[in-house]
Amino acid sequence: MITRRGFGLLSGTALPFVFSACASTPRKRKHGPADKITLGCIGCGVHGTSVNLRNFLAQDDARILAVCDVFRSRAAEAKKLVDAAYGNTACRTYTDFREILSDPAIDAVVISTPEHWHITLAELALKAGKDVFCEKPTKYISEGFAVRETARRCNAVFQTGLEDRSLPGYHRIVEWCRNGAIGPVRRVEVTLPTFAILPPPAEDPIPADLDYNLFVGPAQMIPYNNTWSTMWWRGNRTFGCGSILDWGSHLFDTAQLCANAPETVPVAIEATGWIPENSLTNVPNKFDIRLGYSNGVEVHIKDGGTGIRVIGEKGWIENPSWNSRLAASDPAILKTKYGPGESIYRAMPKGEHRNFLDCVRSREQTTYPVEAMHTIHLGLHAADISIRLGRKLRWDPAANEFIGDPEANRLAKAPEPRNWERG
Repeated sequence: MITRRGFGLLSGTALPFVFSACASTPRKRKHGPADKITLGCIGCGVHGTSVNLRNFLAQDDARILAVCDVFRSRAAEAKKLVDAAYGNTACRTYTDFREILSDPAIDAVVISTPEHWHITLAELALKAGKDVFCEKPTKYISEGFAVRETARRCNAVFQTGLEDRSLPGYHRIVEWCRNGAIGPVRRVEVTLPTFAILPPPAEDPIPADLDYNLFVGPAQMIPYNNTWSTMWWRGNRTFGCGSILDWGSHLFDTAQLCANAPETVPVAIEATGWIPENSLTNVPNKFDIRLGYSNGVEVHIKDGGTGIRVIGEKGWIENPSWNSRLAASDPAILKTKYGPGESIYRAMPKGEHRNFLDCVRSREQTTYPVEAMHTIHLGLHAADISIRLGRKLRWDPAANEFIGDPEANRLAKAPEPRNWERG
């Protein structure tokens, strides 16, 4: 429930586009067994193509009708994959995502863009009457509130592009913790990798096949750098959020599920870190974060790995590196299994792509609904803000704001977007 005091953070995402409310055209509610769920894919970079596009192509009941990327060559390559899979040349290519949002033949959109576009695109798609599959993370705390309210108002199906809850190792960690295999959880330790420290900013020629205005979109216009055509835009605050939000989305989700606090999000935030100077990398590259929950659990996040250890009163469970073999203080824990009706934690869901399509049909909640996208990222954004301000913070989950800290609340709010529209 959003209170009057906390509503200020909801107003930070302005959208200069034609859709101001949910589309008046009724959203498709039911698909028959023979009906295809039609998709438009926005963002055809490495992850958008190799993970999202390929996974949806593998689903017999989905049909990708169009692909879009601000790099025309990437859209063309994605079209080749789609056409080869379907044995025709019907897939349409666009540079401007508005072509996909205005197409009534498309049921849902898949958003695989840089992070500064995620929520703006998701909101526009929701208001255009589409269901949404959107990559993580949010760019600001206020964006999480805003997209949550829009998805609810539009009665849409929303899936966050995150796989951990359907990976057996991470699901088992949470299941064992929730069922008391290590006793009450007291602490969770997480390690995250960091991004490369890039050279000082420099202006490079804009590639001929790139619409740079649409690449920058709602963000601040800065000179083009060849780094933006690689994954390393993730380390620049204009377009990305850095490892704390990027990699952190994965492991922190499991940590927060194990913490199992009533308010879901942390209430005490203390973080230190180092941000490179005179570099295109201008997000925390070294960090030490402590997030406290109302039930007494602490999540400790630091740089230097891809592991997670959950510590309880009776022992610990660990995944020492990303999606690797599990370890425990007592090997017997790893052999614990639960029969039908024995576990108080839900069964492991299907992968996020299959789950999304199933939920578009059933109109049920997805593995990673819009609420999860928001709550996963809130604590991580708070940690980033704590590092930038150099002080401890406290979050009020009822008022949806930092307590007694106007500057922290300002940093939680998305700035006014640049006017990126052209005609």
